[in-house]
Amino acid sequence: MTQPPPRHSTKSSPAAASMVAPASLHTPALSAAPLVGVAPGTALQPSAASRTPGSAWAATTHDLFPAMVAGLVAVLISYAGPLLLVLQAAQAGHLSAAQVTSWVWAISVGAGVCGVWMSWRHRVPVVCAWNTPGAALLASALVTLPYSQVVGGYLLAAVAMLLIGWTGVFDRVMARIPRSLCAAMLAGILLRFGVDAFGAARSTVEGAPWLVGAMFAGYLLFKQRSARYAIALTLLLGVALWKSLGWGAQPAISTLGTPPAAWGLALPVWTTPEFSWAAILSTALPLAVLCLTGQQVPGVAVLRASGYAANNNQLIAGTGLASLLLAPFGAHGINLAAITAAICTGEEAHPLPERRWVAGVACGAFYLLLGSFAGAITFAFAQLPAALVSTVAGLALLGAIQNGLIGAMAEPSEREAALVTFVVTASNVSLLGLGSACWGLALGLLTWWALKPRALAN
Repeated sequence: MTQPPPRHSTKSSPAAASMVAPASLHTPALSAAPLVGVAPGTALQPSAASRTPGSAWAATTHDLFPAMVAGLVAVLISYAGPLLLVLQAAQAGHLSAAQVTSWVWAISVGAGVCGVWMSWRHRVPVVCAWNTPGAALLASALVTLPYSQVVGGYLLAAVAMLLIGWTGVFDRVMARIPRSLCAAMLAGILLRFGVDAFGAARSTVEGAPWLVGAMFAGYLLFKQRSARYAIALTLLLGVALWKSLGWGAQPAISTLGTPPAAWGLALPVWTTPEFSWAAILSTALPLAVLCLTGQQVPGVAVLRASGYAANNNQLIAGTGLASLLLAPFGAHGINLAAITAAICTGEEAHPLPERRWVAGVACGAFYLLLGSFAGAITFAFAQLPAALVSTVAGLALLGAIQNGLIGAMAEPSEREAALVTFVVTASNVSLLGLGSACWGLALGLLTWWALKPRALAN
């Protein structure tokens, strides 16, 4: 039996990192076909036909296009979904149009810079986003506190993330969590998106069921013909049906308050932070906890479940630094993404795991591009039908859900703990301010610890 290539780590030297995929890029579901017989670090030589300039350009375009599409889909889902919480929080706090634009600009630029740099530096598809549960928290915090004090809370939460990554605490904790529980948590987080892809067919919006059905049929056809382009073609099919036939015409976000006043480049607005005990207790501390448990841990779990072994401390510290620098402009928290990251770590992004880091770079680049036009782009993205967005997201994540379930059940002695993690995470329960991902992991670890001696004895 052919032995799988050894696992690589991003702690190798910079020279080696430029030649070898620093992460192990192999799970049982992914490592079989593409790299059999290829020694780690061996550069794949182009064929003679691809050495001419024209054919080399065409080959490169064909090679990178799916990764770029994966990055675009990830950004599309971020703007059409989680951004709504940011806009609702801004409306609750009665922020000006300039402040809202600056907020969206800051979180977009922060996610973009972190994604581009970390993906290129570590050769791992690192996808970053903003603190989605934290945005939900701010819908109430901005009602009771001045915006300048809330920004002060942003700064303190960012300092906490920076210290957690810089001191190495995060990696020491993650090293004690079984891989199967991370895979189960990933599958539980993503399950509802897979369900929503087909649940959108229950929508009462005119034509929405037909839109979902046609997109799924198109997905099967495209997948049969070319798995690499299936999601891109399904997205184009959905947009064509929506624009030509009006199916699902109701936008995903019915209102954004007011349309953007200007359709040019976004201008960041500086807000001088103020500090108070009320802001620390009601904003800074909850933001840090939600970011760590609801975003950073699932984000690392996605990478681990996909077989990547990045330096997690550097990733956490990097996002904390970006949050710190952009907080005065409205960024409430930059962190690793989980849901959108799963789109960029699957086979649809690239058949070779060590090449999927391009999807992370593409995702970051699209964040930078669209964030530069924050006011106009936010309004435009909000017009996409809810059924179209949920269907594309769910279909794009089917492979990640499958790999998560396979990884969760891979170790017989950990299956029950992984199942508890999966079920609790998928329940979407929220208790004591902590989301289902945190509770799923906590109860899964409790089950694993309680049953571990019995499993070993048997």
